[in-house]
Amino acid sequence: MLRLSVPAHPGVPGGWLADSGRRTAVVIGLNLVPFAGIAFVWFIGVIRDRISGREDRFFATVFLGSGVLFVGMLFVAAAVAGGLFPAASGPGPPGAGTLAVGRGATAILLNVYAMRMAAVFTLTTVTIARRTRIVSRWLEVAGLATALVLLAGIGISAWVELPMLARQP
Repeated sequence: MLRLSVPAHPGVPGGWLADSGRRTAVVIGLNLVPFAGIAFVWFIGVIRDRISGREDRFFATVFLGSGVLFVGMLFVAAAVAGGLFPAASGPGPPGAGTLAVGRGATAILLNVYAMRMAAVFTLTTVTIARRTRIVSRWLEVAGLATALVLLAGIGISAWVELPMLARQP
């Protein structure tokens, strides 16, 4: 919703915020972020419960830490993006400079830091799954491929993030 509603070029002035359809889609997308974070934390809890006594403390710590950092960065990026809307409700749309700074901070948080934490999370999840044998072999291979793309290939295209995150084991 966010990728389709926000102009691709960060230098575009904020006039697109006057379009109620685009603005509504962005607001809905930003309001769904906390639910995605809650679901992800719940997923972490389910995996930890599933492996219970077979848990390796090192991988469990990296698994939990990278998952929490990912969710935290996702929330911060959404807060920065959402913080642009109060600026848009002023007498006119926010300037291109304001939007560029907000979008730049959001993009760096999501595309550089959060995606690398997602890669670490995926690698540790695959390692834990392989050691405990809780998933099939093909899912382990798909998880490793996903982690490598998240770690090294995210800068290629912004659309790489969506299918890669959907494949996590």
